[in-house]
Amino acid sequence: MERLDVIAAAHRLAELRVSHVTTEAEAMAAMRPLGMLNQCLLGVTCFCGRTPWERHPDGDELLYVLEGRVEVTVLAEEGPHVEAVPAGSLFVVPRGLWHRQHAEQTVRLLFATAADTTGHSWADDPREE
Repeated sequence: MERLDVIAAAHRLAELRVSHVTTEAEAMAAMRPLGMLNQCLLGVTCFCGRTPWERHPDGDELLYVLEGRVEVTVLAEEGPHVEAVPAGSLFVVPRGLWHRQHAEQTVRLLFATAADTTGHSWADDPREE
């Protein structure tokens, strides 16, 4: 058992300015795994910009904004759903749906995501790949 200072962990991260040329090493430097909860990876990240699309077929993803604001776009059956998520708020992305985040300014957030499977895409609409 261990107590974790999530906000301090998020402040120790380098800010990632996301772009199409962001490397995996750069992305990993802006994320810190904190541990596991059941089959979910808990971690913190710090970034600005628009992330690639991603999806998690094995579970929902929880996003809790520690600082800043992020816009989350989810490609639902009925069409894109866009939600502004300010500091102190959480958003749950349903299992298997493509989603991405956009932060105009630096955002720090806590996430819990299915650890084993994640798909990524820079396509305009990853459902068409």
